[in-house]
Amino acid sequence: MQSSVRVKICGLRRAEDVSGALVAGAAYLGFVFFPPSPRAVTPFEAACLAADVPPGICKVGLVVDADNEQLDAILAAAPLDMLQLHGAESPERVAAVKARYGLPVMKAVGIAGPGDLAALGIHARVADQILVDAKPPSGADRPGGNAAAFDWGLIAGRRWPVPWMLAGGLTAENVASALSRTGARQVDVSSGVEMAPGRKDAALMAAFVAAAGGAVG
Repeated sequence: MQSSVRVKICGLRRAEDVSGALVAGAAYLGFVFFPPSPRAVTPFEAACLAADVPPGICKVGLVVDADNEQLDAILAAAPLDMLQLHGAESPERVAAVKARYGLPVMKAVGIAGPGDLAALGIHARVADQILVDAKPPSGADRPGGNAAAFDWGLIAGRRWPVPWMLAGGLTAENVASALSRTGARQVDVSSGVEMAPGRKDAALMAAFVAAAGGAVG
């Protein structure tokens, strides 16, 4: 049974973790196609993991500044329902990806301070959803999954013309506070439900979805 707040569990790379996410009630399953990440999978691996996902659960492919050749290879193998652009993609690139592949696109925007907020409105004009994430710390080798949060007060009361999702350092212990502070109705978690990078924990996933579902609504 899905939570009233829609939860995305990202960085799935084992069959048992996909099963655990489904049992927990995740509405989105995220597969990472970015080799520097410890959560990365190949298109073939993602296809195997996604094969038995029931209809109605959104299978999301996370890419970072991927070119058309990379996206072609991913989508030729993996039955994805949405693309998540998590790099420095421009609004023009977001629009081009939508037009080429005919899939909904979620654009991630990293937030560290007030100066980063304008990008959310700009991307909301072209993306189907936006992911409001913490800007990676200096020297990080990947744009997300760094267990870092940002000041949720920066987006308190703000809304955009498309659905949006909150990410960045969320856990079962802080997700209720994050939802209360921001008004988010969708959340994304990766490292916050892991026993080790790339290895999810079924109990942590269940606890996170329960905490999110009990926070609002």
